[in-house]
Amino acid sequence: MAEVVLYHHIQGLTDGVRSVADELRRAGHTVHTPDLFEGRTFAGIEDGFAFAREAGVERLRERGIAEAAALGPELVYAGFSFGVTIAQRLAQTVPGARGALLMDSCLPVTAFGPAWPAGVPVQIHGKENDEFFEEDLPAARELVSSAPRAELFVYPGDQHLFADSSLPAYDPKAAGALMERVRAFLASV
Repeated sequence: MAEVVLYHHIQGLTDGVRSVADELRRAGHTVHTPDLFEGRTFAGIEDGFAFAREAGVERLRERGIAEAAALGPELVYAGFSFGVTIAQRLAQTVPGARGALLMDSCLPVTAFGPAWPAGVPVQIHGKENDEFFEEDLPAARELVSSAPRAELFVYPGDQHLFADSSLPAYDPKAAGALMERVRAFLASV
């Protein structure tokens, strides 16, 4: 079974993110969910961004990196949207990373190094018409074309954070497909 660090999105460690973590735990995985916002959750994306800017976006990311460092290197790094900025960085820079799950976002590989690390599998998930994911889609496609153990799953629709059951954007069908693929991924690492 895998040990996973799951980073929440810009609306905080919502009940929906906790639900995803609990589902993975029921499948036998160890899942850590750092709460970078210290208990705060936000009704909307803009409210979450306002908080992150005020708190210091880089300071919040560094908090997430520190929490993972305390767990050791052989982890699967996972994140939703804002959390991807931490998960992808760690997957690309920590020797011994076992994999990455990037949901609702993907940064250019060059943000953290010259290439995706050899031997580190990655899955990327997003909605085809999600205004946030659309801008990341070229980076996701480039990552997948450059790494042998990389998969991209694009779902129909425009919802951002579609796998968070506590938000209005929740899409049960797409979230179910995402979770099935994530469970298969974790069983293979």
